[in-house]
Amino acid sequence: MDQILFYSIVFAIAFGATVLILRKLIPFLKSKKMGQHILEIGPRWHKSKEGTPTMGGLSFIIASSLSVAFAVIMIAAKDSFFSAVPLLITFAYALVSGLVGMIDDSAKLRKAQNEGLTASQKYLLQLISAGAFLAAMRLTGNLTTSLSIPFAGGFSVDLGIFYYVAALIVLTGVNNAVNLTDGIDGLCSSVTLVVGVFFALVSFVLKTGGASLASAAIVTVAAAAGFLVYNFYPARVFMGDTGSLFFGAMVTGCAFMANSPLIILIAGIVYIAETLSVILQVGYFKLTHGKRLFKMAPIHHHFEKCGWSELKIVAVFTIVTAFACALAWLGLVL
Repeated sequence: MDQILFYSIVFAIAFGATVLILRKLIPFLKSKKMGQHILEIGPRWHKSKEGTPTMGGLSFIIASSLSVAFAVIMIAAKDSFFSAVPLLITFAYALVSGLVGMIDDSAKLRKAQNEGLTASQKYLLQLISAGAFLAAMRLTGNLTTSLSIPFAGGFSVDLGIFYYVAALIVLTGVNNAVNLTDGIDGLCSSVTLVVGVFFALVSFVLKTGGASLASAAIVTVAAAAGFLVYNFYPARVFMGDTGSLFFGAMVTGCAFMANSPLIILIAGIVYIAETLSVILQVGYFKLTHGKRLFKMAPIHHHFEKCGWSELKIVAVFTIVTAFACALAWLGLVL
């Protein structure tokens, strides 16, 4: 099959199925009263979002499964099954991450509040799934302990066993960072769409990661685009932790398939800024015994409280992501 046709079908399945599933899923979630609970400490205008269906990430997880199944079959038929192994491992990691998010979302709905698993419970599950991802990639020969350094002309350093420590930090850190980015209508989907486009270009232009990376990136782009149809402001559905943790695993998995795990820290600068804003807020609050560095964290809420509309925040953060991806591109080629 022609390469352009192949990737067009991969995109069409993930995008089309996401949109079609959401048309049925949203009424179902409403009928089951599976609506988002809003924190009292959040922006007061967010209370109007109370009851908006959540766990909408199930739509693009199911759609992505269909698209990935098609991609694996076609890659195996054209090249070999081994060529599709990185895609399968990454997608399995994303599915498990989505499952962790679904458990968290279910706990929130059961408790009728915006708090599900404890932070330690959630992190332990993420750590286990990230460790399994690294083990599978290593055992199949798709991972080495050599860490590529951006902007260093292809220079890499062999970290030995310490590579796995650094990799676990990146995997779990970015996964949580993507989760934190999902705080206003369309933000996480828009930012993730751009990051997905970046990894698709890395595969197509730099010939890195092969069909596995290209397929994973295209599936991510299509899923984010399909979800935005219903998640763009004003959102008719939220992805929940189910969706954001799935996306977090997909973009970090793409970075590992591109043999440059650190590049996600640049391309995903918005994710990182969201996490850093929370860390700085908590640290400053404790050091100053009650003072706040930001009006609210994560940082998208700070800009909301500064008077920015949700549409403006999404537009600016998406543009910042595009520039960050351009910088990340230079980090790979220079």
